[in-house]
Amino acid sequence: MDEKIIHLKADQGIVLCRISRPKALNALNSAFFKEFNDMLDELEANSRTQRALVITGEGKAFVAGADIAEMQHMDEKEAQSFSKTGQLAFARLQLLPVPVIAAVNGYALGGGCELAMACDIRLAGKKAVFGMPEVKLGLIPGYGGTQRLPRIVGQSYALYMLLSGNTIDAEEALRTGLVQKVLPDEELLSESLRLATHIASQGPDAVRTVKHLVHAGMNKPLTEAITMENESFPRLFGTDGPEGIKAFLEKRKPNWSSKNE
Repeated sequence: MDEKIIHLKADQGIVLCRISRPKALNALNSAFFKEFNDMLDELEANSRTQRALVITGEGKAFVAGADIAEMQHMDEKEAQSFSKTGQLAFARLQLLPVPVIAAVNGYALGGGCELAMACDIRLAGKKAVFGMPEVKLGLIPGYGGTQRLPRIVGQSYALYMLLSGNTIDAEEALRTGLVQKVLPDEELLSESLRLATHIASQGPDAVRTVKHLVHAGMNKPLTEAITMENESFPRLFGTDGPEGIKAFLEKRKPNWSSKNE
């Protein structure tokens, strides 16, 4: 029997997802996407009680790319299906109501970099390596990399990475905005979980609303996106807002209502 690839651990609303195919450097294959979609089903169903998701890899890689061994015998139709599977899975991840943090340990190449980019926040260990090397195989990214990368680091730098296939280290990834923080490798997971816990302590409906507005408004005209914000702002006065304001004035921690869960 094949061993599970995705291992989940939940603690007080924080879900840790550990990708475990260390012998294949956690390469993404069809079995991974089946388990990944099952995980997303569970998270979507329980998004009111699960407040944040942290994704990391087992061993010396976050994810070293898509599984080349599985891809080598694909025809065009099969390749398109494999690409679509990854695109849909990563789109679901991005649209999760809860914040998603990538704790990038080691290699995040190709599909691994694409997975990290589908997360809301990326923290990297000092040994992390990022790259989009598909052109070296005569291919292109298939899980959204040509579109997410320029939106994160800008068009010219994205083209540099995509056309050269060159890798960059964690500090360069930080400089370009691909990651938000670089940490000692031994502190990466604990700091990622600490950040997830901190975010989870904020107003739960406010956090969900912020994530939705940022993603939904990115590709809309500014005036339309600001209107979305204006429509969402008053709704919080019927959920998190009253308790948050009262707690601030009373100089205490908010006790977020169970009605929001």
